[in-house]
Amino acid sequence: MNAPARPHTEIPRSDWTKAEIAALFALPFPELMFRAQGVHRAHFDPTQVQTSTLISIKTGGCPEDCGYCTQSVHNKTGLKATKLMEVDAVLAEARAAKQAGASRFCMGAAWRSPKDKDLDVVCAMVEGVKALGMETCVTAGMLTATQAARLKQAGLDYYNHNLDTSPEYYRHVITTRTYQDRLDTLAHVRGAGLSVCCGGIVGMGESAADRVGLIHALATLPAHPESVPINALVGQDTAAVAKAEKLDPLDFVRTIAVARITMPESIVRLSAGREEMSEETQALCFLAGANSIFYGPKLLTTSNPKADSDRALFAKLGLSPMPLSEDNRSVA
Repeated sequence: MNAPARPHTEIPRSDWTKAEIAALFALPFPELMFRAQGVHRAHFDPTQVQTSTLISIKTGGCPEDCGYCTQSVHNKTGLKATKLMEVDAVLAEARAAKQAGASRFCMGAAWRSPKDKDLDVVCAMVEGVKALGMETCVTAGMLTATQAARLKQAGLDYYNHNLDTSPEYYRHVITTRTYQDRLDTLAHVRGAGLSVCCGGIVGMGESAADRVGLIHALATLPAHPESVPINALVGQDTAAVAKAEKLDPLDFVRTIAVARITMPESIVRLSAGREEMSEETQALCFLAGANSIFYGPKLLTTSNPKADSDRALFAKLGLSPMPLSEDNRSVA
């Protein structure tokens, strides 16, 4: 079965149909990988991988009921809520991340939406990390247009706000905010001139059609996210989606490949769940067009491969960290 062929255009398409995306998922694996690698090579150096470090600047106590999240007060995981970190402590973490080889520093806060007084502190963190010459990313829940503009003024590069899953499956995972709430925040982020980091989670019990729906929702946004994290669920005993059947690794690779084909200019991040993946699965993901990872021992509250393991894997595969953009390399 062949997916419909489309002539190459300089502007990435935002008019993908679900039928076209389903046809990509259904391609024979060698054909899908061939197409994804071709798209990847047309837009990126296939030997370079962007490296980010993610820390939790405010952990736990979130009022949202996201079924996959250990930080939700609705999921009794025993995680203790913490206060917002001090700016100096965050900057110390950023310096260590840069020294370890990370080029982007991502800060996550477990809020439904930030209070303005807390956003002022986050902005100070952003300014400090930018002064170190790193790219910056923040995820802190829903934003107003004014808050997005404030983060842009502070020098923020990326704001992360995931769609998580398809519009149809969303209600099975989250009930305390709507899909439209997420789209509204993305519009505010884009309107402020910030780059968008937006992806989803697979392996939450969704169907193959829902994975098509997730990619369709992302690839038909008015502008593709500059960064697309694809997460594999890391099971938690008390999470609402913990009993979901584990996703076949090749289905995960297919999701990466289809994301690459439909969003050719986006950085596609092999995100949560890497610690449970074999080196062979990760290698296939890079071959399918993934060109970003989180680098460091922890992702908010879940574990991640150690930096030494990633360096060893990069060496085996002949991969190297993607250099900073010219704008960030020029910062003292």
